[in-house]
Amino acid sequence: MNDSCIAAVKIDQDLCSRCAVCYSLCPFEAIERRSEDGRLRIDIQKCQVCGICYSSCPSAAIDMAYYDYDDLIGNVQELRVQEKADTLVVMCRGNTANKDEVKEILSQNGLEGCGHISIRVPCAGRIPTDFIFKSLNLGFQRIVSVQCQDGFCRMKEGTGIETRRLMLSKAVLKQLGFAEDSLIMIKHSRKAVWISKECVGCGKCYFICPYEAILAEPFSSPRVLTDKCVGCGACQLVCPHHAIQVKGFEFDTILNSYQRLASKMKASNKAPAIMVFSCQWSEYSALDDPLKLLKEHNAIVLEVPCFKGLDPVHMINALRSGFDGVMAVICPAKDCKLQKGRDTSERQLEVLLSIIERYGLRDRFEVHELSPRCEGEFDRRFRDFIQKISTLSRCGRDAQGGM
Repeated sequence: MNDSCIAAVKIDQDLCSRCAVCYSLCPFEAIERRSEDGRLRIDIQKCQVCGICYSSCPSAAIDMAYYDYDDLIGNVQELRVQEKADTLVVMCRGNTANKDEVKEILSQNGLEGCGHISIRVPCAGRIPTDFIFKSLNLGFQRIVSVQCQDGFCRMKEGTGIETRRLMLSKAVLKQLGFAEDSLIMIKHSRKAVWISKECVGCGKCYFICPYEAILAEPFSSPRVLTDKCVGCGACQLVCPHHAIQVKGFEFDTILNSYQRLASKMKASNKAPAIMVFSCQWSEYSALDDPLKLLKEHNAIVLEVPCFKGLDPVHMINALRSGFDGVMAVICPAKDCKLQKGRDTSERQLEVLLSIIERYGLRDRFEVHELSPRCEGEFDRRFRDFIQKISTLSRCGRDAQGGM
């Protein structure tokens, strides 16, 4: 972390009552308590910006750079007016990839056909209890909380903490006369999906999986052990026939996402066309509103569950499809939410850089290790990259004009 890091989580000492609820709940031991006076401070080096402390503070003494209460309520109000929805779905960002998948999750739980809007947060534990009551008062008939399955929470304790909160909230809502289904909890975690007809039984997925979530038996094709799979995508990367893929992040899904926009963005002549691939845990501000970069900078951002599951072909192909520059945003090693197999990501990056060098595209590609704990860090790096690519584009046009 650089010296200019602006902490994304702060404690307002004037509001803090020294109750130490945040201290007792922080799953990363990132909150320190001074023994002589009980004063609390956040060690931003350890903080993972899960927001559990923020949603638990009874004095509203903790400030968050992303997804604070007012922003969440304002966003929900605006979306409800636009969509005229009766159901609000709140989910961990690690659970779903797109709107179609949200519909599928709802359908699997008997909620098909309901008009809904969805918001994604870094952790289910980020949602304060009063957010539930406020949302119902806004006119929603039900709130659906899609949490990680037990044992799969990327923030360690987020699922357990939010489950206890929601159980208490359901009891209160029942006493207040709300319907039984006004608050629904769903446990869901993304998994790899095996496509048997495409599998040739090479076993590469079995050997690469860092979580031992692939079962390979003699004379039979591998299968995914869903009780172990975390959906990192390492198996998807090595499968030569795309026979195993992470739902919502299939090779063709990612490919189509940027290819259909490449020529349109290039033709706009508004600014250099930029493609950003980001681990969904390393950057929050851009991923919260993926269209923001497109509106302001002629750039798009695509998230992936983990960099170890992103095929280098996509970054090469993005440049060849017409994008002027490609930026990859990954977690620093100590912040990786899927630590096992980190060496796979590092080897993959080495291969990617060597290929890009071979194609003579190194100056149009950058990779940055970023953490959401540093507010505004992505914006600074992105602006610098835009300026660099703009200069390269002008130089290219000048060179062509002088020929």
